[in-house]
Amino acid sequence: MTEPTTQQFVRRAFVKKILRRILALATLAGLIYGLAAVVYATKTIFKVKMNYAVVLERFGGRREAVTEVGWHARLPYFTRIEQEVPLMNQTLFLGGDVAPMRVISKGNVALWTSSSLTYRIRQLDTWAIENLNPLDLLQGDYDGIVKDILQAQEVDQLISDREQIKEEIFSALKSRPINVGGPTLEEKYGIEIVSFVLKETRFGDKLVEATEEKKRRELIAEAENYAADQEASRIRKLYAAYLEGIQGLQRSVGGADGATNQALLQFLTQQKWATAYEKDQSGRHTVVIQNTQGSPALTLPGAPQAPEAPKEE
Repeated sequence: MTEPTTQQFVRRAFVKKILRRILALATLAGLIYGLAAVVYATKTIFKVKMNYAVVLERFGGRREAVTEVGWHARLPYFTRIEQEVPLMNQTLFLGGDVAPMRVISKGNVALWTSSSLTYRIRQLDTWAIENLNPLDLLQGDYDGIVKDILQAQEVDQLISDREQIKEEIFSALKSRPINVGGPTLEEKYGIEIVSFVLKETRFGDKLVEATEEKKRRELIAEAENYAADQEASRIRKLYAAYLEGIQGLQRSVGGADGATNQALLQFLTQQKWATAYEKDQSGRHTVVIQNTQGSPALTLPGAPQAPEAPKEE
C-alpha cells in the first residue's frame, strides 16, 4: 500500500510543478506583450514607412524630420512625434470637395466647375516645419489662383477652350508667384506640382434651360426667315413671268412702230373675262365682263312677266 501511494504523490507533485511553470511562462509572456504594447502605443519605438516621414520634436523645442525607413527610438516624455507626413503623390480638390464649385465668369454668368491638383512633398522641412497647417494654407492659395483665372475668362471660352485654360492654370500654379514679388506655391510649401486637371465645366440648370429656349427661338426665326425668302423668290418669279407675258402680248398686238392696238387688246380682255362666272345666292350665273372704256354693248333679257288674266265676257 505504501509504494502506490508514494507514486501517486510524486505524480501529483510533478503535474503541479509543470502547471506552475506553464502559468509562470504565460504570465511572463503577458507582461512582455503588455510592456511592448505600452511602448508601441506611446510610440517610444516608432516606425518610419517607405514614402513617409515623421516630424519629431526634441527636448528644448527643436524640430527635425526623420526620413530614414525603419524602426527608431525616442526618449519618452522628453520627445514627441508631431506628425506623420506622406511623401507620395497627393490630390487636392477645388474648394476641398469633389463636388463642383460655383464660379462667376467675366460676363457675370454662374458656372459649376471642379478640378484637382496633384502634388508631391519634396522639402519636408519647408512643408512641415516652416508652415503651420500647411494643407489648409495650400488649399486657400490653390483655390485663389484657380478662381482668379477662371473668373477672368469669358463664358464661351470656359466651355470651348478648356484645354488652353487648363494649361494656363497649370503654368500659373507651377511658376507664377502668389503675389507680385512673392514665392510660388512650390517655393512656399516645398512641393512639386505634378499635374492639374479641369474635370468639369458646365452651366447652371436655369441657364441651360434659358440657352435651350434661346436656341429654339433662333431656329423658329431662322425657319420663318427661310419661308419669307422662299415667298419673296416665288413672288419675284411670278412678277418676272407676268412682266414677260405682258411684254409678249405687247409685241403681239402692237403695230410695226411699237404702238399698241387698243381694239385688239380690248377684244382679248373682253374674251378673257367673258369666261368667268359668279354665282349669286339664288343659284343663277352672271356673266362678268370687264370694260374700262364704257358700258358693254349687251342687252340682257328682261324679267319674265306674269300671264294676263282672262277677260270676263
